[in-house]
Amino acid sequence: MREIASELITETVERLCVEACTYLGGDMKAALRKAKSEETSPAARAAMEDIVNNFECAASEGLPICQDTGMTVVFADIGQDAHITGPFEDAVNEGVRRGYTVACLRKSVVCDPFRRVNTGDNTPAVIHTRLVPGDRIKLTVAPKGFGSENKSAMKMFLPSAPLSDFEDFIVGTVKTAGGDPCPPIVLGVAIGGTVEACALAAKRQLARPIDEENPDPFYAELESRLLSRINALGIGPQGFGGKTTCLKVNLAALPCHIAGTPCVVNVGCHATRHAEAVI
Repeated sequence: MREIASELITETVERLCVEACTYLGGDMKAALRKAKSEETSPAARAAMEDIVNNFECAASEGLPICQDTGMTVVFADIGQDAHITGPFEDAVNEGVRRGYTVACLRKSVVCDPFRRVNTGDNTPAVIHTRLVPGDRIKLTVAPKGFGSENKSAMKMFLPSAPLSDFEDFIVGTVKTAGGDPCPPIVLGVAIGGTVEACALAAKRQLARPIDEENPDPFYAELESRLLSRINALGIGPQGFGGKTTCLKVNLAALPCHIAGTPCVVNVGCHATRHAEAVI
């Protein structure tokens, strides 16, 4: 049994909140630069130049990539042989509180969906935990802005539905969203499971590296086909038209019940971001 101080969790989450909001991942930066080089439309190329200049400036100045620093989503893989000295969720939320306050990140969380009083410190975080082998904790902080979250969608399909129906729903979700989620986007897609399992898996796919191919050839080909169809929509960077509406489709397939198949599309913007650490 390995002991992990709750204060270490708090300090790590604080650091990851700032890092995730300020520094875009290398896979995203490479994909955005590639998209910029491939755009031929003047409006699309100008939009991509602004996007690239923005994330470069954010990193050099230590400023947020986007003014919407998101609702803080935390994925925690907790080793079953780790012992945490204090309440885990309290430690995570204290880290969020410190990170968003010290770095002057926008605080966007309200305590109630109808009375909508701001909590003042971007807590509570949305925390997803799972037990894994070992004695360490892997923390992934993934701030989620709501320009893109608002364009996410789910649908229940009958087991008899053909694959083409799923593809049409996924592509149609992006078409309906248009330029609102600040493309070029990243899509986290999940098919199968139950409603809540599917939604969580789709969200997790936004933290999967976009330069990582699906290990299952069937789903790798499906991701590629969906990406081609989405980019053929011509929505383009920031909705100005062009070749790049989507940078990557990351898809997870889950075991499901014989009587139905949920499908969730979680939309990420061009600042789809996360930061992670193992303690």
